[in-house]
Amino acid sequence: MEKAQVYFIKDITPENLIRIYEALGIELKGKVAVKISTGELGGHNYLKPELIGALVKKLNGTIVENCTAYGGSRQDPKKHWETIEAHGFKKVAPVDLLDEFGEFDIPVIGGFHLDHDTIGEHTKNYDSMLLLNHFKGHMMGGFGGALKNMSIGVASTAGKLNIHAAGAENQEQEHVWSHLPAQDDFLESMADACKGVMDYFGRRNLAYVSVANNLSVDCDCDSNPADPEMGDLGIFASLDPVALDQACYDAVKNAKDPGKKALIERMDSRHGIHTVEAAAELGLGIREYELITL
Repeated sequence: MEKAQVYFIKDITPENLIRIYEALGIELKGKVAVKISTGELGGHNYLKPELIGALVKKLNGTIVENCTAYGGSRQDPKKHWETIEAHGFKKVAPVDLLDEFGEFDIPVIGGFHLDHDTIGEHTKNYDSMLLLNHFKGHMMGGFGGALKNMSIGVASTAGKLNIHAAGAENQEQEHVWSHLPAQDDFLESMADACKGVMDYFGRRNLAYVSVANNLSVDCDCDSNPADPEMGDLGIFASLDPVALDQACYDAVKNAKDPGKKALIERMDSRHGIHTVEAAAELGLGIREYELITL
């Protein structure tokens, strides 16, 4: 049976981020976007600039983000820039708010629920993208990793609402949050959006690195996240986002750390693995993998 390659390094350092990226054997060409979560103001679990800065510099990359769809400090571009500055990202690399000045639709062909994804206008300025993910829990998705960063993360505010609404006709913000679809429909819509992004960039122009640290049950979009109850796991990387999320999920499940109970409950109570299942069904990757420890 074919297996995807997933690389792993236990020690989380700037040097090892570069090392694990190099192990992928890919050269992201042209103008490189590095998609991260800049974290909600008040939060503290996001990937820190001093951790990721050297890798972004090596790629001559630009840190990119999009505005949120739930209020908070990052829905308004001006406040989002204040958050980006407060968290120190502008000190280590150029930063671009992709949907600050507009957005456009990209097709989703053969999706479960979506026929399009909506992404920031500035995405057109980039030739390739590194999805630099913080793997952790998530209030709605169960967990956030490569697939969540590529779907919700790359989507503009309107794109995020489209995903959360599972393509429903009424996508007014207040309506969406008070009329959420069935959970699996939302998770499948995240997979749909990933397909749109993969088709837009082309698979050869995408790479994925996930840092499994500060393993709170809550996302970096939470301004007051719960403290992690388990220790850091390490850095994972792959050219297959499905295998990568599966490997991170499995690493939590198989950890000897008794503190894993809270995160497992968060992941499984939201059926988080279904995003991986749906992405595999759409052909975005495979769930079987070989873990290669560096």
